[in-house]
Amino acid sequence: MLTLKMLRDNPGFVVEKLKIKNFDAKPIVDKVLELDAMRRSFQTESDALLAQQKQKAAEIGQLMKQGLKDQAESAKKAVSELKARSAELLSKMDEAAAMMESQLVLLPNIPCDLIKPGKGAEDNEVVKMGGPEINLPENALPHWDLAKKYDLIDFDLGVKITGAGFPVYKGKGAKLQRALINFFLDCNSEDGYLEVEPPVMVNKDSGFGTGQLPDKEGQMYHAELDDFYMVPTAEVPVTNIFRDVILGANEIPQRLTAYTPCFRREAGSYGKDVRGLNRLHQFDKVEIVRVEKPEDSYKALDDMVAHVESIVNKLGLKYRILRLCGGDMSFTSAITYDFELWSAAQQRWLEISSVSNFETYQANRLHLRYRDADGKTQLAHTLNGSSLALPRVVAALLEAFQTPDGIVIPEALRPYTGFDVID
Repeated sequence: MLTLKMLRDNPGFVVEKLKIKNFDAKPIVDKVLELDAMRRSFQTESDALLAQQKQKAAEIGQLMKQGLKDQAESAKKAVSELKARSAELLSKMDEAAAMMESQLVLLPNIPCDLIKPGKGAEDNEVVKMGGPEINLPENALPHWDLAKKYDLIDFDLGVKITGAGFPVYKGKGAKLQRALINFFLDCNSEDGYLEVEPPVMVNKDSGFGTGQLPDKEGQMYHAELDDFYMVPTAEVPVTNIFRDVILGANEIPQRLTAYTPCFRREAGSYGKDVRGLNRLHQFDKVEIVRVEKPEDSYKALDDMVAHVESIVNKLGLKYRILRLCGGDMSFTSAITYDFELWSAAQQRWLEISSVSNFETYQANRLHLRYRDADGKTQLAHTLNGSSLALPRVVAALLEAFQTPDGIVIPEALRPYTGFDVID
């Protein structure tokens, strides 16, 4: 959430920067400032009434000492009227503050200066490409046919049990999933991230804290009886570990990693985008989350991008890194780098990671602060990244390493799978 101070100090800057995200912020900014002026007017009047109450209270004491009972009773009546008016003003202040916050949460995060305008994915900037070229054997198959051929994933059985987008992994397919999860977690732990195992259901406050609510409630699975949400990513429960927390000077930075299944409705997806593992409603993902001082967060972002790239290189897959344009960025992000793997059989790029810096946007919603060198509390910066999402990694891996004799397992994964080839 943007801070009220930011809007007060430079509303024109906020409006212009959010145009990069193709967002017209002026009506909301104007409304917030109008409500803020109203709230402050009520506050000024309330403070004046409080001063009058104190003055009258002192008068009552003096009048009683002087035996002027009638005048004292009249003063008491005046105090009572002042208190009633004060209560009315406090109620109006609370109402204005609530209305103001309801408008503030509708404003997306401001993109950083590196972000260029653009309408969507077609305007994203490729900042790096890497990995080996992939030469497929004759009659190469897409991953959904390979999964069927080697009995790795049963999409039809998932439809029977739950519905489309909930596959059943079998045999070496299930072991490959487990191997990748453990491999990713170990890579993250070796890089200094603390592994945690969070809940996979969160409450409304957690969804609000990281910005999924009220922006993305239509994409989340909701258990209405308990008012819990299935996590769309481990970012939500892990970042909320720090909700309503003030970190000491020696407690920042924080670096955490977690594996969770993830649940997304993916409303509006269709066609080739949903074939096989391309887009699922339930999938596995390993996440990294960092809490940093503002002056350190962009160095941390670069470190996270380099770390994710190192994992992709260990798998030996062709990849590219994109810096998202304003029109393709998330509601909460100040900057995002996407990693995509080349799906050799499908001849298309598949997103497998987003690494983002949210600056103070989430921290303001979370009330996440730290004490600086002077002991003053400041909003922290939060960052997160997929490290990595499994389905499209599996898709790219099956397709890239298929041979006439089976699917070769990347060397880095073999200690985790216990087998070298799927045949």
